[in-house]
Amino acid sequence: MPINRIAVGTREEATHPDALKAALAEFISTLIFVFAGEGSGMAFNKLTGDGAATPSGVISAAIAHAFALFVAVSIGANISGGHVNPAVTFGAFIGGHITLLRGILYWIAQLLGSIVACLLLKFSTNGMSTSVSGRLQELYQRPTIQTLLMDLHQHLGISFI
Repeated sequence: MPINRIAVGTREEATHPDALKAALAEFISTLIFVFAGEGSGMAFNKLTGDGAATPSGVISAAIAHAFALFVAVSIGANISGGHVNPAVTFGAFIGGHITLLRGILYWIAQLLGSIVACLLLKFSTNGMSTSVSGRLQELYQRPTIQTLLMDLHQHLGISFI
């Protein structure tokens, strides 16, 4: 891969209406994906009494995430490329398909979309914890350096899958 395909971008590009529209599409796509995927997991846990580790729980989570990803990518495909995932955005940057500034706009929009989705879930479920907040509570109950590093590695790995 030639390195000359990687571009930083200009200040005008970062404020161009098309780039902002694409970032908004990434925000909405990621919000829908996280809300539907995490919400289905929370609903399944509530219905089965934390039975998400069963084979039916894994299959239902996979199907819910597949449909949510289909909808999220369909929404943003014609506007921003439908990345939804920061790792896909990074790959598009490395491949020379988007500039660094546009990639940063997408990353900010994707992260804000997932945060807003978790806040909406917390509000709409009357305070039920999402899997991320549940993992953080677990971490606070057993704070060791090894556990912290394992959880950090796991969360970073999951967010870029």
